Amino acid sequence: MTEGLLTIGEFASFNIAIIVYFLGVRLNAVFPLLNSYNIPEPVSGGLLVASLALVVYLATGAEIGFSLAARDFLLLYFFTAIGLNAKFSDLAKGGKPLLILLVLTVGYMFVQNGIGTSIALAMGLPVGFGLLGGTISLVGGHGTAIAWGPTLAETYGVTGAVEIGAATATLGLIAASLLGGPIADILINKRGAKPAVAVHDETPVIGLEHDDEATATVTHTGLMRSLLWLNIAIGFGVGLQESLKLGIGLDLPLFVVCLFCGILLSNTVPAVFKKMTWPARSRSLAVISDLALGIFLTMSLMSLQLWTVAGLAGPMLIILAAQLVGAALFIVYVLFPVMGRDYEAAVLGAGFAGFALGATPTAIANMTAVTKQYGAATRAFLILPLVSAFFVDLSNAAIIWLFLGG
Repeated sequence: MTEGLLTIGEFASFNIAIIVYFLGVRLNAVFPLLNSYNIPEPVSGGLLVASLALVVYLATGAEIGFSLAARDFLLLYFFTAIGLNAKFSDLAKGGKPLLILLVLTVGYMFVQNGIGTSIALAMGLPVGFGLLGGTISLVGGHGTAIAWGPTLAETYGVTGAVEIGAATATLGLIAASLLGGPIADILINKRGAKPAVAVHDETPVIGLEHDDEATATVTHTGLMRSLLWLNIAIGFGVGLQESLKLGIGLDLPLFVVCLFCGILLSNTVPAVFKKMTWPARSRSLAVISDLALGIFLTMSLMSLQLWTVAGLAGPMLIILAAQLVGAALFIVYVLFPVMGRDYEAAVLGAGFAGFALGATPTAIANMTAVTKQYGAATRAFLILPLVSAFFVDLSNAAIIWLFLGG
């Protein structure tokens, strides 16, 4: 292999991701510690492949990359399925926990930026450097880091902001994938949050129960029905995103708009066409959603270019270590007690670790790993995506501007 960049094509990348997922399944079976700490299979397999790519880079100088177009579309399927599963009646029932989680999340975003900026200022670094170690790269992820990077570099004196932000987001994603399971284990087994009856289900409907027996079987018609309505919701989402951008200048991430369109369709179409078979909370929709999440997260982890984090400055590594400790303490001593100290709160803790340091799909994967072992947590799966994928993106920009002094 010669020095340079080797990019694997879309078809091969997609199928390699499936193989890597099963590699993760095998790793979790061979090393029970991974399962006992609720490490998702995509994380086990994906991080191993990313580590092997790092070894190749160090040995030969060759950078291995994967085409991620399929991954990005799977993200739309996953979030749209969450939208189709959401009912206004459930949102009304979970309104108070949803509001509490939203307040806690916004409060934590201030804490996260406070940790980053205070350490940066103590080291004589710009505020923007601390924000790169805060909600820009962690809660915000790679997209937000890349979007804010040029502004921080040109206006706020953060040299190499784009590269530092992307590397920070990469380490944050790894930390998020590894922290959620152990946090849940502590809350469940050492702080009394274990469910009264453990329910083991290898194919949960992303934490949501079935409506009736008729929806518990996967059929080709059920799969096609689910795919059709997912695609319709995504089509509406694309149109709505463009309309908002052209009409009022609001540029929301496409997956957020598709999530909203899924909610809207699922709460209007069945009410108008009462005899229509609707895919919400069906096993067929769950299969598509689980597949989308599994391959999305596998592709995300296996495509991490770990050599890019080598250039992270010492101060950023200190900030990241502080953020990891801060997230764990916040979950155990603030979020868990406020959310009720029960099993649902423990599952929310695993999910909160996922998106506070990484991304919403990581949060869902963390929660799914926990519920596979201990049982369903319907409320947690309902409210966390709405907070992490919808409200957080809307409030993050305002909080960042506030810390930058407007």
